[in-house]
Amino acid sequence: STVHTDPDGGYIQFTKGAPDVLLSRCTKILAGGQVRDITESDRNSIMAKNKEFADKALRVLAGAMKHHDSIPSDTSPVALENDLVFLGLAGMIDPVRPEVKAAIRECRSAGIRPIMITGDHIDTAVAIGKELGIVSSKEEAITGAELDKLSDDEFQKRIRKLSIYARVQPEHKARIVKGWQKAGMTTAMTGDGVNDAPSIKNADIGIGMGITGTDVTKNVADMVLADDNFATIVVAVEEGRKIYDNIRKAIQFLLSSNMAEVISVFVASMMGITLLKPAHLLWINLITDCFPAVGLGMEQGDPDIMNRPPRSSKEGIFAGGLGVNCLIQGIALAVITIASYIIGEIFENGAFHLVTSEDGMTMAFLTLSMAELFHSFNMRSLDKSLFRTPGHNKILYATLAGAFVLTLAVLYIPFLNNAFGFAHISFTEFVIALLIAILIIPIVEIQKAIQRSIEKKKNA
Repeated sequence: STVHTDPDGGYIQFTKGAPDVLLSRCTKILAGGQVRDITESDRNSIMAKNKEFADKALRVLAGAMKHHDSIPSDTSPVALENDLVFLGLAGMIDPVRPEVKAAIRECRSAGIRPIMITGDHIDTAVAIGKELGIVSSKEEAITGAELDKLSDDEFQKRIRKLSIYARVQPEHKARIVKGWQKAGMTTAMTGDGVNDAPSIKNADIGIGMGITGTDVTKNVADMVLADDNFATIVVAVEEGRKIYDNIRKAIQFLLSSNMAEVISVFVASMMGITLLKPAHLLWINLITDCFPAVGLGMEQGDPDIMNRPPRSSKEGIFAGGLGVNCLIQGIALAVITIASYIIGEIFENGAFHLVTSEDGMTMAFLTLSMAELFHSFNMRSLDKSLFRTPGHNKILYATLAGAFVLTLAVLYIPFLNNAFGFAHISFTEFVIALLIAILIIPIVEIQKAIQRSIEKKKNA
C-alpha cells in the first residue's frame, strides 16, 4: 500500500494484492463512477473474472483504495489494509520461454519429473502447467494453505501425485524438497530470491540464477545458471550423462587392456617363456592405452542418452556388468596375444617348443598393441554394435593414428627396434599379427549381442 496527497483534499491510499486476499478486505466497490457497498454478487462476479483470467495463464492483481482525512499515524498493514474500496482487476501475461516446453518434454523422456513451485494463484499455475505439460488436471496441484493442513504422513502419501505447488511460502519449499528426498528421489531445486536459499541448500543439487539471483542464493547453490534459462538445466543433465558414460567407457577400455597384459604375461611365465619385456609393457601402457582413452573421453554420447531413466545414486561405476565385461574382454585380448606369440615362434623355429622367441615376442607386442587400438572402437558404445555407433570421434581417430605411427616406429626404426629387442619380422608375420588383433572386434560384438539378448528377455 502507498499513501498520496489527494488533490481534492485529504489523502488517498492505493493497495494492490492477490484478488482473493484483497477482496476479503474490501467493504465497498467503485462501480459506474460511484462508490457503493460491495455485495455478495459483486464478490462472486469478481472471483469468476479472476478465475477466467487465471485459466488463461494470466497473473492477476487486484487494486483498491481508501480515503484518509489526515496522514495515518499507524502505517502497519493491519491498520491500513481494511475497509477498502475495490477498484478492479489487472491480468498480466508473463509468457513462457518457447524452449521451456521442449525442455520439459525432454525431462520426462529422461525420467526426470519437473515440479512447479510458485507464488501464483492455483488456477494460473495449473493453466501454465497444462501448457507446459507438467500437469493434466487441477488434482495434481495444491496450495500452500492446503499443504499446511496435511501431516507429514499424509503429505508423503500424496506427494507423487502432486506436480504443482501454488501460493507457497519459503517454509513450504523446504518441506517439499525434504518430502521428495524422503520419497527416495534425487532433487534439484532452482530459485533466485533470498527466501529460496534454504530449499536450494537442502536440495541434492541447488541451482541458482546468475542474472536475477541474489548473492545469498548463488553462494548456497551447487550450480549457477548464467542465462537463467530452465532449458540450460536439461543441457547440463545431458552433458553430465555423456561425461559419466565416457568415464565408464575409458575405465572399461583401460581395465580390460591392463587385464590382458597381466593375464598374458602371467600365463607366459607359467609356460616358462618371456612374452613381453618390461619396456614393452611400459610402451603399451603409455601409448596404446593412454592415447585411445583420451579419445574415448571425448565421445559425443549416444543419441538416446536422454531417453534413459536416471541411474540410482547408490549405483557404482562397475554396475551393469562393467567388471565382468572387463574380465571377459581382458581374457580375449590375452588369448589372441598368446596365440600371436605361438605363431611367431613357429615362424622362427618351425615348431612351438616353449622357448623365448624374438619373432613371437615381436608379434605378441604388435598384436596386443593393435588389438587395443581396435578395441577402442568397441568401447565407443558399451552396449551398441560398433557398426551402429553414430557420429564420428575425430579426436579418437587422431589418437589412434598417432599410436599406430609410434608403434610402427618402434618396430621399424633401427635404433628403437634394437633398444626394445624386437625382431625384423616378415610381411606375412606382420599381416597375421594384424589379422589376429582384429579378432577382438567380432569377439566383443558377439559379447554385446548376447548381453542385448539377455537384457531384452529381462525387460520382456
